[in-house]
Amino acid sequence: MDGPDDSFEAAARQRGCLRVAGVDEVGRGPLAGPVTAAAVILDPACVPDGLKDSKLLRPGRRAELAALLADCAEIAVAHASVAEIDRLNILQAAHLAMRRAVAALPRAADHLLIDGNRVPDALPCPAEAVIRGDSLCFSIAAASIVAKTARDRIMVDLAQQFPGYGWETNAGYGSRQHLEALQRLGATPHHRRSFKPVYNILYQGKIVTP
Repeated sequence: MDGPDDSFEAAARQRGCLRVAGVDEVGRGPLAGPVTAAAVILDPACVPDGLKDSKLLRPGRRAELAALLADCAEIAVAHASVAEIDRLNILQAAHLAMRRAVAALPRAADHLLIDGNRVPDALPCPAEAVIRGDSLCFSIAAASIVAKTARDRIMVDLAQQFPGYGWETNAGYGSRQHLEALQRLGATPHHRRSFKPVYNILYQGKIVTP
């Protein structure tokens, strides 16, 4: 399968949109940690080689590309907290993180390319959903790289505060190590209480406090 290209951005520019941002989020599936979104406006004259879906990149290469993007693109990263995930549900929290990322861009975008099949409500400019956008669209692929790099860094930091769950390697997803640690150690304040494996542990009355 061919990698992403700039056809979506080029089509938007042909319609008169000069500042096209790709938007993606990571962290819908984990049992712990925030959901993180990024918005990226690429300079068409400075697109790093090797942009692709962040899940297809090794961590070191993701970090390299994130650093290159920080030097040549306009970037914003935002989060929705565990409390917001539990209050709103994960889809609405992901959309909240996307809205925050778009709002935090250094200069406003005039068109958004959103990964997935749904466009968040209350965006400040026109937007289109791009299914499998991180595999098809340069700016969405860039956003996926930036968002995953940022979220993974958060989970490494949290792993130092709450060792044993393996967050430095599983990023909060429900790996075998993580699930076994939940049974053994209980839930931390960074676990999503609305997610069934965590809820079940809390129901058993086991909780770790900071």
